[in-house]
Amino acid sequence: MLHQGFKPFVILEIGVAVLVAVFLLVFLAVRQKPPKDLLFYVFAEFSFTCIIDLTSALEYDGYASGFMEFYRTTGEPYLGTAYAIMMCYWDGVMHFFLYLLMVRRMRKEKPYRTVAIFWAGSLFANMVIFVPGIVLGKYGSEIRPAFWLNMPFLLVPVGGAIALFRRPRELPAVSPGRIERAQKRNLLLRPLDLLLILSLLGAVGFSLFRGLVVLDCPLETCFTYISKYEPYLKDPVGYPKVMMLIFLFYATPLLAAFAYGLWTPGCVWMLDWTVYFAGAMAQCQWSHIGASQHSRTALQYRIPAEMWKPVMGLNLAYLAVPLLLAWRCTRSPAFFMKAEPEGKANHEKKYN
Repeated sequence: MLHQGFKPFVILEIGVAVLVAVFLLVFLAVRQKPPKDLLFYVFAEFSFTCIIDLTSALEYDGYASGFMEFYRTTGEPYLGTAYAIMMCYWDGVMHFFLYLLMVRRMRKEKPYRTVAIFWAGSLFANMVIFVPGIVLGKYGSEIRPAFWLNMPFLLVPVGGAIALFRRPRELPAVSPGRIERAQKRNLLLRPLDLLLILSLLGAVGFSLFRGLVVLDCPLETCFTYISKYEPYLKDPVGYPKVMMLIFLFYATPLLAAFAYGLWTPGCVWMLDWTVYFAGAMAQCQWSHIGASQHSRTALQYRIPAEMWKPVMGLNLAYLAVPLLLAWRCTRSPAFFMKAEPEGKANHEKKYN
């Protein structure tokens, strides 16, 4: 009986020991030629955890067995929820790919700041929904010591994002004349920007609406939507409600700010924040869409078959808007840059 009671703490200790051991192995492997950027150690450490997450997701979905059974029952039982499984797939595939890409670019001394900002937004959104969802959802009474293993993955992307935002931007060399011409163009002569502004305003409305829905707004429209269109929003696991509230209070003002940034020239902050937001929204919508259809979600909370197309269309459009916006800002940044007088050096780092 006593041994059984200590099992959860043993799992926490083993988890911490494994993370420390992986860090030491990485540190010793590169001690002859240590990396200039400390984020290298973060990427190497977290890439190891990606394999664990992917293994967990595959085992819960029945594609593997015998690897995570003990941890599933004694460590973090909420990893068996549909949302957590989709989250683990994202971490095990997308984040792992990003880590490999960033480490490779580090080794070749190529710029990777934009990719890293996308990663920071993705991982932070991952954990800022996962951790509160555990506490507030139906698994809040089953929190065990292994829960605290999630804290580094919540805090590190915050510190990483702060460090990345302080670094010089990776901007192409753009002449002041080209910047001036881009910023003088009327919005009607920028059809993509006009379309993006309208899409952003639509996304603002969708964020507000779904926020009201999970707050049990008494309007008949809200009741109809959560009952007939997207019942996953009332799943007692808690993740969809936390996500919609974060969208309501944080994504909504950001979406409105991005619309302003497309309207007003010289908003240089758009070049970073759109990428960060795109990473966050990509992770959130992947997990949300996947969980709303996953077999581990109770049938009454899945998207009804007759409403699948409109609900899926709305969610995919909501995902596409920030991705297209980030692509537009990084591919053609002249409208958002500060024009420097001829003969003065631009303070941002230039890449041809």
